Amino acid sequence: MDREGSQTRTATRLLPHHPQRLEHDAPPADARLRGLHRVGRPRTRRVPRRASGASAPTPRDAPVLHLDPGGDPQPGGALARVAAGTPALTTSQKGGDSPVNTVPSSVIATRGLTKSYGKHQALFGLDLRVRAGEVFGFLGPNGAGKSTTIRILLDLIRRSGGEARVLGLDPRTDGVRIRRRVGYLPGELTFTSRRPARELLGYLGDLRGGVPRERIGELAERLGLDLSHPIRGLSKGNKQKVGLIQAFMHRPELLILDEPTSGLDPLLQREFLEMVREVRDDGRTVFMSSHVLSEVQDVADRAAIIRQGRLVATEDMDALRQRAARQVRLRFAEPVDAAEFADLDNVRDLTVDGATVRCVVEGSPDALVKQAARHTVLEFDSAEPDLEDLFFAYYTDREETGDAA
Repeated sequence: MDREGSQTRTATRLLPHHPQRLEHDAPPADARLRGLHRVGRPRTRRVPRRASGASAPTPRDAPVLHLDPGGDPQPGGALARVAAGTPALTTSQKGGDSPVNTVPSSVIATRGLTKSYGKHQALFGLDLRVRAGEVFGFLGPNGAGKSTTIRILLDLIRRSGGEARVLGLDPRTDGVRIRRRVGYLPGELTFTSRRPARELLGYLGDLRGGVPRERIGELAERLGLDLSHPIRGLSKGNKQKVGLIQAFMHRPELLILDEPTSGLDPLLQREFLEMVREVRDDGRTVFMSSHVLSEVQDVADRAAIIRQGRLVATEDMDALRQRAARQVRLRFAEPVDAAEFADLDNVRDLTVDGATVRCVVEGSPDALVKQAARHTVLEFDSAEPDLEDLFFAYYTDREETGDAA
Protein backbone atom coordinates (compact mmCIF):
# COMPACT_ATOMS: atom_id res chain seq x y z
CA MET A 1 0.00 0.00 0.00
CA ASP A 2 1.49 3.34 -0.94
CA ARG A 3 1.90 5.88 1.80
CA GLU A 4 -0.14 8.67 0.22
CA GLY A 5 -3.12 6.40 -0.46
CA SER A 6 -3.01 5.32 3.19
CA GLN A 7 -3.02 8.98 4.33
CA THR A 8 -6.13 9.71 2.29
CA ARG A 9 -8.02 6.81 3.86
CA THR A 10 -6.80 7.89 7.30
CA ALA A 11 -8.11 11.42 6.69
CA THR A 12 -11.51 9.96 5.85
CA ARG A 13 -11.60 7.83 9.02
CA LEU A 14 -10.65 10.80 11.21
CA LEU A 15 -13.85 12.71 10.43
CA PRO A 16 -16.43 10.40 12.06
CA HIS A 17 -18.90 13.16 12.91
CA HIS A 18 -19.19 14.74 9.49
CA PRO A 19 -22.68 14.26 8.00
CA GLN A 20 -21.25 13.04 4.70
CA ARG A 21 -18.30 10.68 4.26
CA LEU A 22 -15.54 12.39 2.36
CA GLU A 23 -14.82 10.99 -1.06
CA HIS A 24 -11.26 12.19 -1.72
CA ASP A 25 -9.58 11.64 -5.04
CA ALA A 26 -6.24 9.95 -4.73
CA PRO A 27 -3.70 12.57 -3.68
CA PRO A 28 -1.34 13.78 -6.41
CA ALA A 29 2.07 12.23 -6.57
CA ASP A 30 3.78 15.61 -6.41
CA ALA A 31 5.64 15.65 -3.11
CA ARG A 32 4.80 19.31 -2.65
CA LEU A 33 1.15 18.38 -2.11
CA ARG A 34 1.82 15.97 0.72
CA GLY A 35 1.26 18.72 3.29
CA LEU A 36 -2.34 19.08 2.07
CA HIS A 37 -3.06 15.46 3.02
CA ARG A 38 -0.83 15.13 6.05
CA VAL A 39 -2.63 13.89 9.14
CA GLY A 40 -0.99 13.40 12.52
CA ARG A 41 -1.80 10.95 15.24
CA PRO A 42 -4.92 11.67 17.30
CA ARG A 43 -4.26 13.64 20.45
CA THR A 44 -7.00 11.83 22.33
CA ARG A 45 -7.12 8.20 23.39
CA ARG A 46 -8.06 5.59 20.84
CA VAL A 47 -11.75 4.73 20.98
CA PRO A 48 -12.39 0.96 21.04
CA ARG A 49 -14.75 -0.55 18.52
CA ARG A 50 -18.18 -0.37 20.08
CA ALA A 51 -20.71 -3.14 20.06
CA SER A 52 -23.90 -2.99 18.04
CA GLY A 53 -26.38 -0.64 19.64
CA ALA A 54 -23.78 1.19 21.69
CA SER A 55 -23.97 4.96 21.80
CA ALA A 56 -21.78 7.00 19.47
CA PRO A 57 -18.65 8.62 20.90
CA THR A 58 -18.96 12.14 22.19
CA PRO A 59 -17.16 14.98 20.37
CA ARG A 60 -14.50 14.89 23.08
CA ASP A 61 -13.69 11.28 22.08
CA ALA A 62 -13.32 12.15 18.42
CA PRO A 63 -9.75 12.14 17.10
CA VAL A 64 -8.32 15.56 16.34
CA LEU A 65 -6.58 16.48 13.12
CA HIS A 66 -3.25 18.21 13.65
CA LEU A 67 -2.08 21.53 12.33
CA ASP A 68 0.23 21.26 9.36
CA PRO A 69 3.71 22.56 10.23
CA GLY A 70 3.49 25.01 7.34
CA GLY A 71 0.74 26.94 9.10
CA ASP A 72 -2.00 26.42 6.49
CA PRO A 73 -5.61 26.08 7.62
CA GLN A 74 -5.33 22.37 6.89
CA PRO A 75 -6.35 19.50 9.20
CA GLY A 76 -6.23 20.86 12.74
CA GLY A 77 -6.24 24.57 11.82
CA ALA A 78 -9.15 26.83 12.79
CA LEU A 79 -10.64 26.88 9.29
CA ALA A 80 -10.33 23.13 8.82
CA ARG A 81 -11.69 22.36 12.30
CA VAL A 82 -14.71 24.53 11.59
CA ALA A 83 -15.15 22.99 8.14
CA ALA A 84 -14.81 19.41 9.35
CA GLY A 85 -16.67 19.86 12.63
CA THR A 86 -13.80 18.52 14.74
CA PRO A 87 -13.65 19.56 18.39
CA ALA A 88 -11.52 22.28 19.92
CA LEU A 89 -8.02 21.41 21.10
CA THR A 90 -8.49 21.39 24.87
CA THR A 91 -7.32 19.25 27.74
CA SER A 92 -10.52 19.20 29.76
CA GLN A 93 -14.23 19.72 29.40
CA LYS A 94 -16.23 21.38 32.09
CA GLY A 95 -19.94 20.99 32.46
CA GLY A 96 -22.84 21.73 34.74
CA ASP A 97 -23.98 25.04 33.29
CA SER A 98 -27.68 25.64 33.32
CA PRO A 99 -29.11 26.39 29.88
CA VAL A 100 -29.69 29.92 28.67
CA ASN A 101 -33.40 30.69 28.41
CA THR A 102 -33.19 31.40 24.71
CA VAL A 103 -35.97 32.74 22.56
CA PRO A 104 -36.50 30.34 19.60
CA SER A 105 -35.60 33.10 17.15
CA SER A 106 -32.24 33.78 18.84
CA VAL A 107 -29.33 32.47 16.79
CA ILE A 108 -26.71 33.58 19.34
CA ALA A 109 -27.40 34.13 23.04
CA THR A 110 -25.00 34.61 25.95
CA ARG A 111 -25.57 35.39 29.61
CA GLY A 112 -22.89 36.40 32.09
CA LEU A 113 -20.16 35.20 29.70
CA THR A 114 -16.65 35.52 31.14
CA LYS A 115 -13.16 34.59 30.01
CA SER A 116 -9.90 34.91 31.87
CA TYR A 117 -6.33 34.05 30.95
CA GLY A 118 -4.71 33.54 34.31
CA LYS A 119 -4.91 36.85 36.13
CA HIS A 120 -6.02 38.73 33.01
CA GLN A 121 -9.78 39.07 32.62
CA ALA A 122 -10.78 39.34 28.94
CA LEU A 123 -14.60 39.25 29.21
CA PHE A 124 -16.82 40.48 32.05
CA GLY A 125 -20.38 39.13 32.17
CA LEU A 126 -21.27 39.51 28.49
CA ASP A 127 -25.02 39.42 27.74
CA LEU A 128 -25.65 39.19 24.02
CA ARG A 129 -28.57 38.18 21.81
CA VAL A 130 -28.61 37.95 18.01
CA ARG A 131 -31.90 37.37 16.23
CA ALA A 132 -32.45 35.09 13.27
CA GLY A 133 -32.21 36.76 9.86
CA GLU A 134 -30.43 39.94 10.96
CA VAL A 135 -27.01 41.45 10.36
CA PHE A 136 -25.51 42.12 13.77
CA GLY A 137 -22.48 44.37 14.15
CA PHE A 138 -20.07 43.69 17.00
CA LEU A 139 -18.10 46.91 17.44
CA GLY A 140 -15.05 47.75 19.45
CA PRO A 141 -11.40 48.74 19.16
CA ASN A 142 -8.61 46.19 18.93
CA GLY A 143 -8.25 44.30 22.19
CA ALA A 144 -11.84 44.94 23.32
CA GLY A 145 -12.74 41.22 23.38
CA LYS A 146 -14.40 40.71 20.00
CA SER A 147 -12.25 37.82 18.78
CA THR A 148 -12.29 36.17 22.20
CA THR A 149 -16.10 36.17 22.17
CA ILE A 150 -16.20 34.69 18.67
CA ARG A 151 -13.76 31.91 19.52
CA ILE A 152 -15.84 30.96 22.54
CA LEU A 153 -18.99 30.81 20.41
CA LEU A 154 -17.26 28.36 18.07
CA ASP A 155 -15.64 26.33 20.88
CA LEU A 156 -12.18 27.17 19.61
CA ILE A 157 -11.46 28.26 23.19
CA ARG A 158 -13.44 27.54 26.34
CA ARG A 159 -15.31 30.09 28.42
CA SER A 160 -14.41 30.59 32.06
CA GLY A 161 -17.99 31.19 33.19
CA GLY A 162 -21.47 32.13 32.12
CA GLU A 163 -23.67 30.57 29.47
CA ALA A 164 -23.77 30.58 25.68
CA ARG A 165 -25.97 29.16 22.93
CA VAL A 166 -25.36 29.20 19.18
CA LEU A 167 -28.19 27.93 16.96
CA GLY A 168 -29.80 26.66 20.16
CA LEU A 169 -26.75 24.54 21.06
CA ASP A 170 -24.10 24.81 23.76
CA PRO A 171 -20.64 25.31 22.22
CA ARG A 172 -19.05 23.24 24.99
CA THR A 173 -21.00 20.08 24.31
CA ASP A 174 -22.21 20.64 20.73
CA GLY A 175 -19.29 22.44 19.12
CA VAL A 176 -19.13 19.90 16.29
CA ARG A 177 -22.79 20.37 15.36
CA ILE A 178 -22.47 24.16 15.54
CA ARG A 179 -19.43 24.35 13.31
CA ARG A 180 -21.11 22.24 10.64
CA ARG A 181 -23.75 24.96 10.25
CA VAL A 182 -21.51 28.04 10.44
CA GLY A 183 -19.30 29.90 7.99
CA TYR A 184 -16.34 31.40 9.86
CA LEU A 185 -13.73 33.97 8.88
CA PRO A 186 -11.00 34.37 11.53
CA GLY A 187 -9.45 37.73 12.22
CA GLU A 188 -5.99 36.55 11.18
CA LEU A 189 -5.22 34.26 8.25
CA THR A 190 -1.88 32.53 7.71
CA PHE A 191 -1.28 30.85 4.37
CA THR A 192 2.12 29.41 3.43
CA SER A 193 1.23 26.72 0.88
CA ARG A 194 2.76 26.88 -2.58
CA ARG A 195 -0.33 25.32 -4.11
CA PRO A 196 -3.04 27.31 -5.90
CA ALA A 197 -5.96 28.80 -3.98
CA ARG A 198 -8.31 26.63 -6.04
CA GLU A 199 -6.91 23.46 -4.45
CA LEU A 200 -7.18 24.73 -0.88
CA LEU A 201 -10.77 25.91 -1.39
CA GLY A 202 -11.66 22.61 -3.03
CA TYR A 203 -10.15 20.75 -0.08
CA LEU A 204 -12.11 22.81 2.46
CA GLY A 205 -15.23 22.35 0.34
CA ASP A 206 -14.77 18.58 0.49
CA LEU A 207 -14.54 18.80 4.28
CA ARG A 208 -17.93 20.49 4.15
CA GLY A 209 -19.35 17.48 2.31
CA GLY A 210 -18.81 18.92 -1.16
CA VAL A 211 -19.10 22.45 -2.56
CA PRO A 212 -19.62 22.82 -6.33
CA ARG A 213 -16.52 24.19 -8.03
CA GLU A 214 -18.81 26.55 -9.94
CA ARG A 215 -19.83 28.16 -6.64
CA ILE A 216 -16.18 28.74 -5.73
CA GLY A 217 -15.49 30.20 -9.16
CA GLU A 218 -18.52 32.51 -8.92
CA LEU A 219 -17.37 33.99 -5.62
CA ALA A 220 -13.79 34.31 -6.86
CA GLU A 221 -15.01 36.26 -9.88
CA ARG A 222 -17.07 38.62 -7.72
CA LEU A 223 -14.08 39.34 -5.50
CA GLY A 224 -11.58 39.53 -8.34
CA LEU A 225 -9.43 36.60 -7.15
CA ASP A 226 -7.25 34.56 -9.52
CA LEU A 227 -7.53 31.01 -8.16
CA SER A 228 -4.52 29.78 -10.09
CA HIS A 229 -1.99 31.79 -8.09
CA PRO A 230 -0.01 30.08 -5.29
CA ILE A 231 -1.47 30.99 -1.92
CA ARG A 232 1.85 31.82 -0.33
CA GLY A 233 2.51 34.57 -2.86
CA LEU A 234 -0.85 36.30 -2.51
CA SER A 235 -1.13 39.79 -1.07
CA LYS A 236 -2.92 40.39 2.23
CA GLY A 237 -6.03 41.52 0.37
CA ASN A 238 -6.10 38.43 -1.85
CA LYS A 239 -5.60 36.13 1.12
CA GLN A 240 -8.57 37.85 2.73
CA LYS A 241 -10.59 37.05 -0.39
CA VAL A 242 -9.71 33.37 0.01
CA GLY A 243 -10.96 33.54 3.59
CA LEU A 244 -14.21 35.18 2.54
CA ILE A 245 -14.84 32.60 -0.18
CA GLN A 246 -14.40 29.66 2.21
CA ALA A 247 -16.82 31.30 4.67
CA PHE A 248 -19.56 32.01 2.10
CA MET A 249 -19.19 29.13 -0.34
CA HIS A 250 -21.37 26.50 1.39
CA ARG A 251 -24.23 28.93 2.11
CA PRO A 252 -24.26 28.49 5.91
CA GLU A 253 -27.25 29.50 8.01
CA LEU A 254 -24.97 31.59 10.25
CA LEU A 255 -21.92 33.59 9.17
CA ILE A 256 -19.45 34.66 11.85
CA LEU A 257 -16.97 37.14 10.39
CA ASP A 258 -14.09 38.62 12.38
CA GLU A 259 -12.83 41.89 10.82
CA PRO A 260 -14.00 40.75 7.34
CA THR A 261 -12.86 43.73 5.23
CA SER A 262 -9.29 43.87 6.51
CA GLY A 263 -7.01 44.38 3.51
CA LEU A 264 -9.81 44.89 0.97
CA ASP A 265 -9.89 47.99 -1.22
CA PRO A 266 -13.01 50.22 -1.18
CA LEU A 267 -14.57 48.67 -4.30
CA LEU A 268 -14.28 45.16 -2.91
CA GLN A 269 -15.59 46.31 0.46
CA ARG A 270 -18.71 47.43 -1.38
CA GLU A 271 -19.00 44.03 -3.09
CA PHE A 272 -18.58 42.29 0.26
CA LEU A 273 -21.38 44.35 1.79
CA GLU A 274 -23.60 43.36 -1.12
CA MET A 275 -22.83 39.70 -0.39
CA VAL A 276 -23.84 40.28 3.24
CA ARG A 277 -27.14 41.84 2.14
CA GLU A 278 -27.84 38.81 -0.04
CA VAL A 279 -27.32 36.51 2.94
CA ARG A 280 -29.81 38.55 4.99
CA ASP A 281 -32.33 38.63 2.12
CA ASP A 282 -32.06 34.83 2.05
CA GLY A 283 -33.20 34.71 5.70
CA ARG A 284 -29.79 33.78 7.09
CA THR A 285 -27.87 35.53 9.87
CA VAL A 286 -24.58 37.44 9.93
CA PHE A 287 -22.56 38.20 13.07
CA MET A 288 -19.81 40.60 12.05
CA SER A 289 -17.14 42.08 14.28
CA SER A 290 -15.35 45.23 13.20
CA HIS A 291 -13.63 48.40 14.25
CA VAL A 292 -14.37 49.87 10.79
CA LEU A 293 -17.62 51.55 11.69
CA SER A 294 -18.74 52.64 8.24
CA GLU A 295 -19.18 49.06 7.00
CA VAL A 296 -21.44 48.20 9.93
CA GLN A 297 -23.38 51.41 9.42
CA ASP A 298 -24.19 50.39 5.85
CA VAL A 299 -25.58 46.90 6.47
CA ALA A 300 -26.25 46.19 10.15
CA ASP A 301 -29.75 46.00 11.61
CA ARG A 302 -28.40 46.22 15.17
CA ALA A 303 -25.00 46.71 16.73
CA ALA A 304 -23.38 46.07 20.09
CA ILE A 305 -20.46 48.08 21.41
CA ILE A 306 -17.85 46.30 23.53
CA ARG A 307 -15.12 48.04 25.48
CA GLN A 308 -12.43 46.38 27.62
CA GLY A 309 -14.43 43.15 27.76
CA ARG A 310 -17.70 44.79 28.81
CA LEU A 311 -20.79 45.37 26.69
CA VAL A 312 -21.45 49.10 26.59
CA ALA A 313 -24.69 49.10 24.61
CA THR A 314 -26.81 47.22 22.09
CA GLU A 315 -28.67 49.50 19.70
CA ASP A 316 -31.03 49.39 16.76
CA MET A 317 -29.21 51.24 14.00
CA ASP A 318 -32.21 53.27 12.81
CA ALA A 319 -33.11 54.31 16.36
CA LEU A 320 -29.53 55.27 17.01
CA ARG A 321 -29.46 57.57 14.00
CA GLN A 322 -32.82 59.13 14.85
CA ARG A 323 -31.59 60.14 18.30
CA ALA A 324 -28.32 61.46 16.97
CA ALA A 325 -27.48 65.10 16.39
CA ARG A 326 -27.41 66.44 12.82
CA GLN A 327 -25.43 69.38 11.51
CA VAL A 328 -27.83 71.67 9.60
CA ARG A 329 -27.07 74.62 7.34
CA LEU A 330 -29.75 76.88 5.82
CA ARG A 331 -29.20 79.68 3.31
CA PHE A 332 -32.06 82.13 2.70
CA ALA A 333 -32.71 84.67 -0.02
CA GLU A 334 -32.31 87.50 2.49
CA PRO A 335 -30.84 87.98 5.99
CA VAL A 336 -32.84 86.56 8.91
CA ASP A 337 -33.11 87.42 12.60
CA ALA A 338 -31.39 84.98 14.97
CA ALA A 339 -34.19 85.42 17.52
CA GLU A 340 -36.58 83.57 15.20
CA PHE A 341 -34.56 80.36 15.58
CA ALA A 342 -33.12 80.73 19.07
CA ASP A 343 -35.84 78.94 21.07
CA LEU A 344 -36.93 76.22 18.67
CA ASP A 345 -37.38 72.67 19.93
CA ASN A 346 -34.41 70.34 19.40
CA VAL A 347 -32.19 73.15 18.10
CA ARG A 348 -28.86 74.07 19.73
CA ASP A 349 -25.50 75.64 18.87
CA LEU A 350 -27.22 78.22 16.69
CA THR A 351 -25.19 80.71 14.65
CA VAL A 352 -26.62 83.24 12.19
CA ASP A 353 -24.46 85.03 9.64
CA GLY A 354 -26.65 87.25 7.50
CA ALA A 355 -28.71 84.92 5.34
CA THR A 356 -26.99 81.73 6.56
CA VAL A 357 -28.12 79.75 9.61
CA ARG A 358 -26.10 76.93 11.12
CA CYS A 359 -27.23 74.76 14.03
CA VAL A 360 -27.31 71.28 15.50
CA VAL A 361 -30.63 69.43 15.55
CA GLU A 362 -31.19 66.61 18.04
CA GLY A 363 -34.21 64.53 17.17
CA SER A 364 -36.97 65.79 14.91
CA PRO A 365 -36.21 68.90 12.79
CA ASP A 366 -39.93 69.72 12.47
CA ALA A 367 -39.80 73.03 14.37
CA LEU A 368 -36.78 74.25 12.40
CA VAL A 369 -38.32 73.32 9.05
CA LYS A 370 -41.59 75.11 9.83
CA GLN A 371 -39.78 78.29 10.90
CA ALA A 372 -37.55 78.18 7.83
CA ALA A 373 -40.62 77.84 5.58
CA ARG A 374 -41.60 81.43 6.46
CA HIS A 375 -38.67 82.56 4.33
CA THR A 376 -37.41 81.80 0.86
CA VAL A 377 -34.93 78.94 1.32
CA LEU A 378 -32.15 78.67 -1.27
CA GLU A 379 -30.18 75.84 0.31
CA PHE A 380 -30.83 73.25 3.01
CA ASP A 381 -28.01 70.90 4.04
CA SER A 382 -28.33 68.23 6.72
CA ALA A 383 -25.34 66.02 7.47
CA GLU A 384 -26.44 62.66 8.87
CA PRO A 385 -24.17 61.72 11.77
CA ASP A 386 -21.50 59.15 11.12
CA LEU A 387 -21.63 56.04 13.25
CA GLU A 388 -18.09 56.80 14.31
CA ASP A 389 -19.25 59.97 16.08
CA LEU A 390 -21.99 58.04 17.86
CA PHE A 391 -19.55 55.28 18.76
CA PHE A 392 -17.02 57.58 20.38
CA ALA A 393 -19.80 59.53 22.07
CA TYR A 394 -20.83 56.29 23.77
CA TYR A 395 -17.29 55.58 24.84
CA THR A 396 -16.77 59.10 26.18
CA ASP A 397 -20.08 59.26 28.03
CA ARG A 398 -19.62 55.85 29.64
CA GLU A 399 -16.04 56.61 30.59
CA GLU A 400 -16.99 59.91 32.22
CA THR A 401 -19.87 58.22 34.06
CA GLY A 402 -17.53 55.54 35.35
CA ASP A 403 -14.97 58.10 36.51
CA ALA A 404 -17.64 60.09 38.29
CA ALA A 405 -18.87 56.98 40.08
